[in-house]
Amino acid sequence: MQWKSNWLRSFYQKGSVYFIGFVLLFIFIGIMTTVKPAYRLSSEIITGWTNDIDSSFFYYLLSLENRAFQQSYLTDKNKPNVSTILFQVATNLTPKDPRSLIRNEIPGFSSFDNQILIAGKGTNFTNFPIESSPPLKDVLKERQAFIDQQDKETEWNKNDNRTKKSHPTTGDKNVVFLYNTHNRESFLPHLPNVSDPNEAHHKEVNITKVSERLATSLKANGIGTKVDNTDIMSELNNKGWDYGKSYEASRKIVRETVAANKDITYVFDLHRDSIDRNKTTTKINQKSYARVMIVIGAEHDAYEKNQKLAAKLHYLLEEKYPGLSRGVFTKKGAGTNGIFNQDLSENALLLEFGGVENNIDELYRSADAFADVLSELYWDAEKVDADS
Repeated sequence: MQWKSNWLRSFYQKGSVYFIGFVLLFIFIGIMTTVKPAYRLSSEIITGWTNDIDSSFFYYLLSLENRAFQQSYLTDKNKPNVSTILFQVATNLTPKDPRSLIRNEIPGFSSFDNQILIAGKGTNFTNFPIESSPPLKDVLKERQAFIDQQDKETEWNKNDNRTKKSHPTTGDKNVVFLYNTHNRESFLPHLPNVSDPNEAHHKEVNITKVSERLATSLKANGIGTKVDNTDIMSELNNKGWDYGKSYEASRKIVRETVAANKDITYVFDLHRDSIDRNKTTTKINQKSYARVMIVIGAEHDAYEKNQKLAAKLHYLLEEKYPGLSRGVFTKKGAGTNGIFNQDLSENALLLEFGGVENNIDELYRSADAFADVLSELYWDAEKVDADS
């Protein structure tokens, strides 16, 4: 009888625990479904709590449940320290990252949370791309500008034998789409009465010239290219929007263009940086080039696909034009768009061509070099598809 009594006692104890747990679960569900939405746990809140936790921790948790994951867990990776993880979630401080101590105290310091995925020569946390946001009235202001009135197109044709060679061609198909969200971004060497980088804007002499040059060079390599010439800044003004809505204005153009042209494979938004010339210029074969930074918006689910293209282009640029690429950089968080319309195509990138102190010759050389590399990438991919 003693064993029967013990069994009943154990049964009632376990049954009580399960019953109490069941009741508590229903109470918790009831609370979560009746409280105001502002006080509920949302995916955004949970993402905020876990954003700074190393992804290997979640992989480690999976490996505890499924031993198959243990085979892929890095042998040199230390097991996560649970107390450290809990400390991170509770305080938003990362013991091995001193930036976390002050990021919430200094305005603008959160921009350093962005990542350099691939660092080009000299690229580090001190020379991140600068995304200025000037008042729209300053951008639209009339200014004098000039470009040396040489026949750039004739000079390019004379010095570049690619236009005389036989190339494969995409025919009447446009496979590259170029546009400029900040289309009036200009360059100080071509603005005689401007010395402040924040005022380097012009309605004609601006980054769109680089898009046109890139398109010309791509076409010379047989790559059909479409360039959008919309004056986004005027569009903002007409709508009564401020400069911060630039990507919202350009998004409509990109979406409609991609939807109407199924042949488009690559989508590039060209900008220029606002940092100093010594960070945005390099010499290749004794000629100055404006360096290129590839920027990825990391606030959409498929950004890693854009990342793959960015990495390929970086390494190809480094191979053929050492020092031309400043690297690959992700942007997200407060103070930036974080998407840059790159969710509309897995081959969409934001390209920072040079900086505010570069001149048009340097920019054109870089556009030609980038076209050379992109053309090689495109035709190699076409050859693989044809052989498969």
